[in-house]
Amino acid sequence: QVQLVESGGGLVQPGGSLRLSCAASGSIFSIHTMAWYRQAPGKQRELVALITNSGSTNYADSVKGRFTISRDNAKITVHLQMNSLKPEDTAGYYCNADLRATKYASGMDYWGKGTLVTVSS
Repeated sequence: QVQLVESGGGLVQPGGSLRLSCAASGSIFSIHTMAWYRQAPGKQRELVALITNSGSTNYADSVKGRFTISRDNAKITVHLQMNSLKPEDTAGYYCNADLRATKYASGMDYWGKGTLVTVSS
């Protein structure tokens, strides 16, 4: 059983910073990509940032230059440093991992339950 558990969400003023973390545990053979998605009320879930097992990253245009994704392969964690936060960054943030649970398993997507980020004065 694979679990992804997010932490670090909360209420922050515009211009502030937050650091989200996601820890993966359970039966994990290998992880290809880890990513953060977000979903605001009434909107579709969107990709915020992605990092591959080689360290390549990809960001949504709306967060480039403000957010940084990083990964600790030894601890099987992924972080999202969010700076210069704006009210429009308010959303539930979800951790995603594309991984193989065993040597013979196919790659599958796993999701955390999410952590809420609210940017408001």
